[in-house]
Amino acid sequence: MAINAGKVIAGGLVGGVVANVIDFIWNTTVMKADMVDLGKRFGMPDEALNSFATAAPWLIVDFIFGFVIVFTYAAMRPRLGPGPKTAMIAGLMPYIAVTAVLWGFQSMGMMPMASFVKGSATALVTTIVGSLAGCAVYSE
Repeated sequence: MAINAGKVIAGGLVGGVVANVIDFIWNTTVMKADMVDLGKRFGMPDEALNSFATAAPWLIVDFIFGFVIVFTYAAMRPRLGPGPKTAMIAGLMPYIAVTAVLWGFQSMGMMPMASFVKGSATALVTTIVGSLAGCAVYSE
């Protein structure tokens, strides 16, 4: 059975919107001090941390993640069946890959372990909720 590209796009957009809303909440509350610290580590001026130019790539990343997750879900559905379990598994695949890369950066001293753990935990929640929302839109 062919993947429904239109539904992948629609689901990716929904997942991306949900992820962006959740990420905005996390990054302006739970992760705020960590984000300021990371900005200082890399010499970013304070005003850059609150600029749209800094946020824009991350807004796009959430949409790309949404498309990847819904496409992965569409590919997994014939084997694992439709539904929330498959949606969560589809979301965990890119989450694990990205988290492994970030752990590599953390091990190089680019971020404190506490920031990595907090960021990974919040990203897990964002990924699961975004996956459930985006994949709910997909149908064959």
